[in-house]
Amino acid sequence: MSDVGSGGALSDDAIVFVVDDDASVRRSTERLLRPLGFAIQTFASAKEFLDGARVDRPGCLVLDVHMPGLSGLDLQRELARKGVEIPIIFLTGHGDIPMTVRAMKAGAVEFLTKPVKPRDLLAAIRTAIERGRASHQARHEIEALRKRYERLTPREREVLPLVTSGLLNKQIAGELAASERTIKFHRAHIMKKMEAESLADLVRMVERLGGALPGAREPVPADR
Repeated sequence: MSDVGSGGALSDDAIVFVVDDDASVRRSTERLLRPLGFAIQTFASAKEFLDGARVDRPGCLVLDVHMPGLSGLDLQRELARKGVEIPIIFLTGHGDIPMTVRAMKAGAVEFLTKPVKPRDLLAAIRTAIERGRASHQARHEIEALRKRYERLTPREREVLPLVTSGLLNKQIAGELAASERTIKFHRAHIMKKMEAESLADLVRMVERLGGALPGAREPVPADR
């Protein structure tokens, strides 16, 4: 899946992917969405989607469950395995409760039965795109934070979790066998490189990174 990467009128950057082996479904969905300003790409199979789609902007996937070759559920699992995040709306002509539960537990936004009412599909797509936009924005922000973290020197990475745990410069200096002046210097550089305006701001950044930093300690609450 070399081309599938990270990742209507509702948005000029969102895209709706439709994967269905039924050409009439692809055509009718496209006729429904294009006049409303949605960008849309259609695919006749899961393999065609995996080979040709680029999931690098907010959007959603309208996916048929039963298809020759890889099924919709197979595609959902494959995308999850590859770390591709995209909200999925399943369509099926004959779904069942266990199938629906499995799809929803795996993160599907909606499970609709064919023939789908246009208003139901549009409502699901709008919900999915908003979810996709929020997820896309969150990933973008986390990646930006990771890049800032990578600017830190090894010593600054040692100091960071001590700072966000609420220790004073004097206490950090004692733990690291350094001078208080040196720790003050490191703290200033950390704030600058992480683009933090305050300690609370820095704590929130560490929390966004999941606290998965070397030597991480429990951060002090951001509102303190």
